[in-house]
Amino acid sequence: MENSWVSLLPFIVVIPIAVLTKQVLPGLFAGLILGSYLIQPDLFGGIITLISYLINNLVKPNNIRIIIFLYVFAGLINLTRMTGGIKGFVDLVSRKVKTKRSAMLLIWLSTIGTFNNPNFRIVTVAPIMKLLKRRLPISTQKIGFMIEVTSNPVVALVPVATAFVGYMVSLIGTALQQVGINESPYSIFIKSIPFNFFSLIIIGIGIYYSFFREMSNHMQGDMIEDSDAQREEEELQKCMQAYEKETPSKPLNLLLPLGIILVMTLYLSWRNGQAQAISFFDAFVKADALGVMLEALFVTLFLSLLLFLLQRFSVAKIVAHFIDGGNELVSVILMLALVWALSAVSEDLGFSSYIASNLIGWIPETFIAPVVFILGSFIAYFIGSSWGTWGLLMPLAVTLAHQTGSNIILVIGAVFASGTFGAFASPLSDNSITLCAILDLPVMEYARSKLKPSLIAAGITTILFGIASLFI
Repeated sequence: MENSWVSLLPFIVVIPIAVLTKQVLPGLFAGLILGSYLIQPDLFGGIITLISYLINNLVKPNNIRIIIFLYVFAGLINLTRMTGGIKGFVDLVSRKVKTKRSAMLLIWLSTIGTFNNPNFRIVTVAPIMKLLKRRLPISTQKIGFMIEVTSNPVVALVPVATAFVGYMVSLIGTALQQVGINESPYSIFIKSIPFNFFSLIIIGIGIYYSFFREMSNHMQGDMIEDSDAQREEEELQKCMQAYEKETPSKPLNLLLPLGIILVMTLYLSWRNGQAQAISFFDAFVKADALGVMLEALFVTLFLSLLLFLLQRFSVAKIVAHFIDGGNELVSVILMLALVWALSAVSEDLGFSSYIASNLIGWIPETFIAPVVFILGSFIAYFIGSSWGTWGLLMPLAVTLAHQTGSNIILVIGAVFASGTFGAFASPLSDNSITLCAILDLPVMEYARSKLKPSLIAAGITTILFGIASLFI
């Protein structure tokens, strides 16, 4: 199709609809419908085109692999809940913490076993801290802030064994393919991690407030008396979404699967990439990341199933909980399918070429990364989704960087930093909503309390992107 301003329409439609509805899916779907009818402008032609783009992009090998990974990973995590892994972890650590400093240290150390998914981390750690808060003089606001600092910002920096890695690598791969770059998406992702400045800065702020300074407390009725321990235990059980009432306490049912998937991912990455590598660390860059993570996940799943069966958990219960866990990510899988299809539609409409010939001069090369971060942060705050922001912004940002000659790795870092800001700061974030539900915090009041440190981190991040753009 001839390049024109029409190629911008799908993305122009996506962002305002996502902001107005506070949902990413309606915006993506509207953009895909519009793009499909622009390509085939008749009553049924647009629908046929839409279906064709969805199917053609779903059946691509890498896309199928990421969908399988997300579904199986979520199912495995749900099995660790059902078999008492999370309950056992709670029982294991809750008796060890006696002081505020040790409570803060527990929050940070617990990332070792729960770094794979922000919501998984929240439903694991928040109930533990809720109980400890009743025994120690710690504000609920501070507990919530520290748990969130060590959730999405940390997970976004971990290059292996998380639910984020496959999605982030997939988005990079799609965007690179759109502009004709054939480099390894995983190696680009690894190189972009140091440029997720927001994650690094907000983690630093979290460490400062954890161990060196108290946070101001604006919550009403935050300090609760220590009496009636039995009632506290009952409330903990009610808010504990991670395990059922009758579940046994088996910490190894959580620690073993997490340990296996981490070790297998590292080993299989080295094994897969060593033939093409010139050094030990180069093997991890050369490895087929999506394939390796999927292999490691299935090895972990098989060994975990054997472990659970030996513990006499019924096959019917295992199957039911595995499916329930996988189904929790159906909305994410749908979002991915729409992102892939929309990117393909926009490219066929001549999006990249039009950007190259008409819009490049509007933004100086040195301002691409800061502008991408500011735009992405605005979008992310109003839709509350890091994944949604990354999916919306990545194609546009990579195209702008490629056509202006800006550093693509830096700009990709800006995209990830902006989505992390939204997931952390927005009151619409599913992380914040889940956390507030468990800790009994008012969502809007809690969101306002963390807005100041979030904006400070965002301001420093913008400056760093400006400086980095001058020297890289």
